[in-house]
Amino acid sequence: MASQTSPKDDARGWRIRARLRALYHGSSRQAVRFRFTVLIIDIVIIGFFIAAPILKGEGWIFYALDYVIAALLAADLLARALAWTDLRSWLKRPVVWADLFILATLLFPAWLFNFGFLRVIRLWTLINSDFFWRTVGRKYDDTHVEDVVKALAALVTFIFVATGFVYTAFVGTHEGLTGYVDALYFTVTSLTTTGYGDILLPGAWGRIVSIVIMLTGVTLFVRLGQTLLRPPKIHYPCPNCGLQRHDPDAVHCKACGEGLCIPNYEH
Repeated sequence: MASQTSPKDDARGWRIRARLRALYHGSSRQAVRFRFTVLIIDIVIIGFFIAAPILKGEGWIFYALDYVIAALLAADLLARALAWTDLRSWLKRPVVWADLFILATLLFPAWLFNFGFLRVIRLWTLINSDFFWRTVGRKYDDTHVEDVVKALAALVTFIFVATGFVYTAFVGTHEGLTGYVDALYFTVTSLTTTGYGDILLPGAWGRIVSIVIMLTGVTLFVRLGQTLLRPPKIHYPCPNCGLQRHDPDAVHCKACGEGLCIPNYEH
């Protein structure tokens, strides 16, 4: 016979989901404090991901930390799923699949550690999430500050993902490439196109990786520079023509002349 849940169990489940929805998506002081705590834990976890290649030599300590973080990430993913109104739409989000892959590398470190460098992508997904910007403050959401932080996060994420890949794939193949710091040094000198030549990746694949790092690094640096230098704008759709970004003090839309009433959160 198929098992049936009692009305009491259904009510309890509904209360749990309502509570999680209030914490993850609410605007109360308690919800903001909760999300700040989650963000701090996320930042610590990202720090572990960056240091993982170095910590792996610590043996059982590394694996203990690995499984503790897996438990934290699994609990967070479950809570986010319960807090989401439609589970199917939640599962369709690319960020969710990225987090599920990261969780798999944590649960099976002996088999998937070579893909562990992709865990740092969580930094990019975190900074690009509504969860982050709802927590750090609405006055920064859809502003020049958000654009700069996102561009910087993309650059930092790429640096450590590329460093992890170089470390995993090439350490020990060149006399100058013996550790994680060497891989980081090679990545930074390549993406800045400095190229001192003291560390080179061997073979055709090594040259291809170097080219990808250089081209992507230049692109991300240019994007960051443009974001820093261009005049700040905020996200405020024009009710007439739909233009999405305007100057913070704009009173008329530059595209159609429609009157605007942009909220000022500084007062």
